[in-house]
Amino acid sequence: MRAIAFGFPKLGEKREFKKLLEEFWKGSITESDLLKGIGELKVWRSDLYRKFTDCVPSNELSLYDFMLDTAVMVGAVPSRFGEYRGIETYFEMARGRHALEMTKWFNTNYHYLVPEIESEDFHLLRNFPLDDYTFLKEKGFENTPHIIGPYTFLKLSKAFKKKGGEVPILEIERIEDPSQMAKLSERLTEVYLEVLKSLKNSGCLWVHIEEPALVLDTEEWEWDVVHNVYGKLSESGIRIAVFTYYESVSDYHRFISLPVNALHLDLVHGPENLENIRKYGFPKDKELIAGVINGRQPWRANLVEKLDLMRELSEKVGDLAVSNSCPLFHLPVTKEPESSLPGGLRERLAFAKEKLEELNLLKTAFGGDEDALKRVEDSQRIVELSFGENPEVRRRITSLSEEDFRRELPYEERDKIQREILKLPLFPTTTIGSYPQTPEVRKMRTAFRSGKVSKNEYTEFIRSQIRKVISFQEEVGLDVLVHGEFERTDMVEFFAFKMDGIATTQHGWVLSYGSRVYRPPIIYGDVSRPEPMTLDEILYAQSLTHKPVKGMLTGPVTILNWSYYREDVPKKEIAYQIALALLDEVKDLEKAGIKIIQIDEPAFREGVPLKRKDWQDYFGWAVKAFRLCSRANPETQIHTHMCYSEFNEIIEYIYQMDFDVISIEASRSKGEIITAFEKFSGWDRQIGIGVYDIHSPAIPAKEEMKGVMERAMKVLDPELLWVNPDCGLKTRRWEEVEPALKNMVEMTGELRSEISARV
Repeated sequence: MRAIAFGFPKLGEKREFKKLLEEFWKGSITESDLLKGIGELKVWRSDLYRKFTDCVPSNELSLYDFMLDTAVMVGAVPSRFGEYRGIETYFEMARGRHALEMTKWFNTNYHYLVPEIESEDFHLLRNFPLDDYTFLKEKGFENTPHIIGPYTFLKLSKAFKKKGGEVPILEIERIEDPSQMAKLSERLTEVYLEVLKSLKNSGCLWVHIEEPALVLDTEEWEWDVVHNVYGKLSESGIRIAVFTYYESVSDYHRFISLPVNALHLDLVHGPENLENIRKYGFPKDKELIAGVINGRQPWRANLVEKLDLMRELSEKVGDLAVSNSCPLFHLPVTKEPESSLPGGLRERLAFAKEKLEELNLLKTAFGGDEDALKRVEDSQRIVELSFGENPEVRRRITSLSEEDFRRELPYEERDKIQREILKLPLFPTTTIGSYPQTPEVRKMRTAFRSGKVSKNEYTEFIRSQIRKVISFQEEVGLDVLVHGEFERTDMVEFFAFKMDGIATTQHGWVLSYGSRVYRPPIIYGDVSRPEPMTLDEILYAQSLTHKPVKGMLTGPVTILNWSYYREDVPKKEIAYQIALALLDEVKDLEKAGIKIIQIDEPAFREGVPLKRKDWQDYFGWAVKAFRLCSRANPETQIHTHMCYSEFNEIIEYIYQMDFDVISIEASRSKGEIITAFEKFSGWDRQIGIGVYDIHSPAIPAKEEMKGVMERAMKVLDPELLWVNPDCGLKTRRWEEVEPALKNMVEMTGELRSEISARV
């Protein structure tokens, strides 16, 4: 039995990847230096793979995003970027002024760049798989390229389509038309076939093609497209393994009949996959790559159960390999440097490197090695450890009634009360929450956490930053202010520090997009809030101004989805525990006189199950969790924020959250997201339009931002609209933030004048 792993984090043990990228973007190192450092990371990762598994994957360490790599590989470079100029164009597509749209990768917190397909003229522009295969082979590694599959690439891309009307226009949207998909896939497959043949001619024996889109609800005609694609690719002569993950494949019989040599199935997140194997068997002429080690959660596997499962599978299939369920890049690199976790927790964890060790141990034990078998048995005791129970939290959960999930007055009545209290102008301007985390801020926070500065010194430093940001916002002319969040490392981690039942790591970094990293907390017990978490900073900020300052909280669904969570209780119960802790905070802010409270839920869409049949259950508790924590007085205006999510299909559930104002991303999608509200009959809530992309260092022009607002006003009453950036400003520099916000406020003033003149 082979052990096969894939998707190991590209970040490096000391965040080498992040440092290389950011040094290059600052101009501190050359392109040659960047590529040299990336090459060293590739070799380091390959050594790990070779040590623990039987296959070294290649083409995994993208310079920014694997979907962007695929777009460049097949020549899908939008014409606005001009002729492809190598790394310069590559990063323009990723983070330039007119960068590609960004959204979540399936139901994870990884963000991918959405390819734009302007025509059927695909061609091999850059053969990344061959380049990487050759590089590692020259370094002494036999390797197997991993490539995003043609179907998944098309399914997650957007293409231009001519719309009828008096003046036909081109609009870009998901590819849902069978004839369009068939035409695009035919030409795209020719490019993939060219890549596979080039690999075979270079001595490559296997290629792993990732098709996670096959776990989505897939229609019969789409399966026909997939079979046509792989019928053609099989002509390359190279051995092909198709990988699916995050869920069960939508049609087991169509999947196992693909004309390929091996199939990977997620047996952790896709219970139907295992049921189908047991019920219908598996082709004897194909290798089953069994994804039994969880690639998304950090808990040690129950290796006794996994070994029993592998033995069962071995009786049903011909060739069998053991693998991770999905890419390992959802995990930190290793738990080795973690020294401050609660007692007993570290022993229960397995990050990416430890997952490789688990795969190796399973393979060795399966082969009958006595030492490995004993280690498998010994691991059972650690897996069964349980701690962190809180009887009071359990009591509050069991005491909840339907009344706890409803606000006192309906929105129409709340809106009248709030408008009278706040007296905000048309198109109120605000920001999402965070302001630049300068080196000075990060250095002081680190010094405080390490005990090098006192609590009083740190508090005074944070207050000095708050004074500056309040003064800046008033000078710029914003209508609703924030305190800047200088005391917060991350919007989830900050609250994890303050809550019981949640642990934080020192070095557990995970990539979210580009070079952006975060440390997912670990929910290991019952969650509660021992004392106020945000009150001091918010009240201090409010004391400095007569304008309203928003209380800033992260919502229960986002805290849950951006954390690793315990598996011994339902997710619903964990969400309600977090919501009750946040409700306590909301009540404290209200009592202190805070009139606007923002409860961010950027991961609300992220946790949606990939199969529609499971949506109702998820949204049932996700909506209620938000409503539970936001059960504020009618006078309190509740905001929420969501970004880089596909809203169109879930707008009805978002509406059920019963907020007063929602802020959304609308810049990278050029206002396209507004169509979700256009199609929703009776939308009456206020919306903060994200008029510029904070993930790009480019300073937004007033004309660009005005265009987004004009797009919104075609659909929504101007009285409903707020103006804001599309996300927090934490990652930007002050020299970018100042002119951007000044342009935003000036644009808003001009727009108000135009609206007044029309009236």
